[in-house]
Formats: sequence, structure tokens, C-alpha cells
Amino acid sequence: MELLKFYGWWEFVVCSFAFVALMSIWYHIGKRQKDFGPVWLAFSVLCWAFSGLVELLFWDSSSNELHYRDGLRSILSLMNSLFILMALPWFKYLPKPFEALIKSRFWMYIIGIPFVFALLPTLHKMFLARTASLISELDVYYALLTLVFLGFVLWESFVKRRLPILGWLSLTTVLVTLLAQVFKFIGDGSNLLLFSAIFKTTLIMLFFALALSWVKELVETIIPGPYQLNMRFGNIRTVENKSHKAVVLQGFPGNEDRSIQLSPSLYGLLKTFAERKLSTEEGWLEIKPKNFDHNKSYDINDHNELKRLLEALLNGLFGKEAWTKDKHYTPLKNTLFELSESQARKIRLQLPKENILIENE
Repeated sequence: MELLKFYGWWEFVVCSFAFVALMSIWYHIGKRQKDFGPVWLAFSVLCWAFSGLVELLFWDSSSNELHYRDGLRSILSLMNSLFILMALPWFKYLPKPFEALIKSRFWMYIIGIPFVFALLPTLHKMFLARTASLISELDVYYALLTLVFLGFVLWESFVKRRLPILGWLSLTTVLVTLLAQVFKFIGDGSNLLLFSAIFKTTLIMLFFALALSWVKELVETIIPGPYQLNMRFGNIRTVENKSHKAVVLQGFPGNEDRSIQLSPSLYGLLKTFAERKLSTEEGWLEIKPKNFDHNKSYDINDHNELKRLLEALLNGLFGKEAWTKDKHYTPLKNTLFELSESQARKIRLQLPKENILIENE
């Protein structure tokens, strides 16, 4: 009994602290991003805090009252799983097999209907049962559904943010949580407490790691201004000791050089921008019009060529599908290029000449 009391205090204090901390991260950062994923994760942790409070309230109760304790714990476990599932649509990176399902308008029905079917029998048996053994373990089945989705989503989130070790740790935590559900089925109380303490602690740490990886990505994807960005053209050697032409961009947060390998045509186009900027006073390039003069040569075939160049640069900087038009495409376009106000279809590189370097290739 003393062990249950200690566990109850631990769960209540630690999970309450984690709830406040996660909500603080959302208040300072996520609120402005209008991202409510951390809120639902915080409320899922709050359910564990209330579960600890239930342990404290019933730790010295008679056997006739234990079914109320187990019933409340089952309800809070169901709510914990529901809040985690409600957070998933807010995740930026979702595994392909589940992305359409999680993002669909039917997601709330998919997670809500099983929740209700598990909650109602639990409430019924909680108030009508005479012994704790009659309390249904439907929350375990709902937790298993949650773990399947959560495991895939955490793995995808960490791997896409180039944090593979955290991805493997998330899968390990999911396995430990599955073991805890098994002990809940077989009624092994001491092992259940041990695994419950382990998986709740590790999941909370993963939630914080997820929040910090989100903050890290926000910082790393800030597009610097024209005077903060440096561009270098030259040969880069790969791990296989092969040399290839690449564009290196400097000036992003973290002072990390971003090396981008482009196709020969796109590399040549960007290099033409740089050469024209360095060799002429104004540095303009002209885009071919629809009704073009066949006797005249143009620097750029059409606007789609510029679009392909920007998309290739963004794919090299952040990875495919890891950037958006509003936060990345448009700011990078405004940083790199300047349209002429007086001459139609004229465009030039906006970086200062001293920020551009073309090495001998």
C-alpha cells in the first residue's frame, strides 16, 4: 500500500509539472504558430496527473471501493489515449500509409466512436459492479490503437527532422508501453507499476524532445536576408571521394554550411545569375516572353524555370515536402531575386557582390 501511495505522489507531481511545462512551450511558441498539437499532448499528460491523484484518494480504501478507483483510472487512461490521438493531425510529418486517414475530416469519428464504446461500459460497470475485478479493461484495447498510430508518427517526425536516435528511442518506448498493457491484462500489480512508471517517464521526455525538435526546425528554417546570406559555387567532394558541382549557402541559423547539389541546367542558371551580378553594373537577366523574338536569345526560358530552381534549392536545404510556400518559398524568392520595376521580365540576384564567390572549377 505504501508503494501505491509513493507511486501516486510521483505520478501526480511529475505529470502536473510536465503539463505546465508543455503548456508553457505552447504559450510562448505554438500559440503564435496556431499549432494546438502540444496542447492535446499536455492534456494527455494531465490525465496521468489525475490518475496519480486517484491513487492517493483511494490508497487506503476498502475492497468494496476499489472498483471506483479502477474505474476512474480506466476513464483517465481512455482520455489520455484520446488526447494523444487528437494531437496527431497537428503533426507536420505523418507516415504515408496513415497521412490521408489522420488528416481526413472523418478522423474525429474514427477515434471518437471507439472511445464512446469503451467509455460507456466502463461507466456502467464502475457504478454497478460490486468488485474491482468486474471493471472492463476496454481502455487497454483503445491504448493499443493509440500506440500503433503514435509509434509511426513519432518515428516519422524524428527521422524527417534528422534525429534518428530519438526515432529509435520512441519505438523502444512504444514497446515498453505495450509490455505495460500486457501486465495490465494478466493483473501483475508490481510489474505493472514498474513498467507504468518507466513508459510514462520516457513518453513525457519524448514529448519534450518532440517539442524541442519542433523549435529546432522553426529556427533552422528561418530564411536569412540578402545581406546575411553568402553563396559559393564550386566542387564538393562526397564521402565516396567523388567531386561534383554544388552551391553552398552560408548565413542560416547555427552557422551551418548548406551544400546543395543541383541539376546541370539549374546549377548553370544560378551561376549565370551570379556571374552577371559580378561582371555587370546592374546584373539583370531577361525572361523569354510568350511572343518572343526568334532572332534574340534570352537568359531564362520561362517563369517555371525559376520556380524549379527555387524548389530544388528548398529541397536541398530542408528536404522534400518539409517546406511551405508561405514560410519558405516566398521568403527565399524575396531574398535571392529582385524584379525590375521599370523593365518587364527583368530579374537579378539580390545578394551583394561581396557575398558571392565563384571558385575555380
